[in-house]
Amino acid sequence: MTDVQALVVGAGPTGLTLAGELALRGISCRVLEQRAEESNLTRAFGVHARTLEQLDMRGLADPLVGQGIQVGEIRPTFGWSSVRLPMRHPESRFPFVLIVPQARTEALLAQHVKALGVPVERGSMVIDVRDDDRGVTVTIEGRDGVRTERADYVIGCDGAHSRVRRSMGVGFSGSTYDTSILLADLRLADADTMAVRTYLGRDGVVLMPPFGDGWVRAVIWDRRRQHVPLDEPLGIDEVTESLNRLAGHDLGVREMRWSTRFRNQRRQADAYRKGRVFLAGDAAHVHSPLGALGMNTGIQDAMNLGWKIAAAIHGHAAPWLLDSYHTERHPVGTAALRLTDLLQRISIAPPPVRAVRPFLARGALAIPAISDTLRRRVAGLSIAYPPRDPRHAHDWEGGRVPDARLSTGRLYEALHHGRFLLVRRAGANTADTTGWDGRVDSAETADPTFPALTLVRPDGYAAWAGDDPGSARTAITQWCGPARHPSTPV
Repeated sequence: MTDVQALVVGAGPTGLTLAGELALRGISCRVLEQRAEESNLTRAFGVHARTLEQLDMRGLADPLVGQGIQVGEIRPTFGWSSVRLPMRHPESRFPFVLIVPQARTEALLAQHVKALGVPVERGSMVIDVRDDDRGVTVTIEGRDGVRTERADYVIGCDGAHSRVRRSMGVGFSGSTYDTSILLADLRLADADTMAVRTYLGRDGVVLMPPFGDGWVRAVIWDRRRQHVPLDEPLGIDEVTESLNRLAGHDLGVREMRWSTRFRNQRRQADAYRKGRVFLAGDAAHVHSPLGALGMNTGIQDAMNLGWKIAAAIHGHAAPWLLDSYHTERHPVGTAALRLTDLLQRISIAPPPVRAVRPFLARGALAIPAISDTLRRRVAGLSIAYPPRDPRHAHDWEGGRVPDARLSTGRLYEALHHGRFLLVRRAGANTADTTGWDGRVDSAETADPTFPALTLVRPDGYAAWAGDDPGSARTAITQWCGPARHPSTPV
């Protein structure tokens, strides 16, 4: 007997997204958060197109877009020279990077899980996690002392120093960068509120996304300050000196309301699953903030995992489904680490490389194939998962399904309930989905680029595609479990 079907540890964007995915499917869950109060600290500030698309699949993207700034390009400056990486995605409803403080993203997700009836228990620190064949025992230190609880599944979304991961005995492979990072929230005399300013100087790099209220976040890698102790206070004079030197001119710092130092890491959990315990977000991967991939990757972890755990609890999941979380998401985390590490090394490169950076960057980004590949990788639009049977897979299987126009509206709107969606191209033979009510919805599109039949997963990727209705029913059985008899509960 368990106290709850799922415990989510951590109330950041990843944990809240995951809790929403579970509750949407009728799973009893609770979120445990060590912080006693909601955080107004912004660590992440960029939301990329694929994350917005997945939030759109739950009706959450438009309210968030209304609170942020839409940036259509990233423009690094190398002293006297600038280059441009366009982020205007023609294939997406969100052709931009959304600059919005993490606190606003968390607040929106918190409202979502509250509306779904998910309790968030603050001031509760997980001390230990132990799983067995029947469930997971969690030891929790809360306001009323230490207690234990049982859950069918536990998901650790509790950050880089995850206690869940440590309890699992899972390695966190990687290393720590030598260069410490300075963070500060600043008001500038000439603050550009509509663009992310980036400066790559001789001694490091500055990244300054705007918050939209006259303030900017300064993210500073300064080689001259890399050995300053992390506990030494960071004042406005030190921040101003680093900023102006790296930018090559006076940026007009007028006020600072918050600052800190931290040591950045590049690490990844060796396994995202161990028995009935899973890892997501920063508990599974941490890396350089260059590229703004951390929170995005975590939210996408949650979108991949939530429906799979729900299917297992409901008894619909094939034996391989829960293992597919690691199989699909671990390579995505690895790719994020490699990309951010490359950007980090270019930004703080040694003198011979710094001398040629402007020419290499301008030359590379002038090649459409390179520019487009980088744009799609940063935005998450190129992510694809391996098909179940690579030998006989349709080209669409495992790939991102575009937000096509359906006879009833947009495809992503049809995913708001979090169910699978069988999309039939107009004029093609249909497949009978009787027996999968509550698990599979049906829709029709006139889009000629679509296969005859496409089984769309709840996270917006193609589980199966093809022409044969019989094969479609086989795929539905594989992904969604056997069709139920009319008298069998969902």
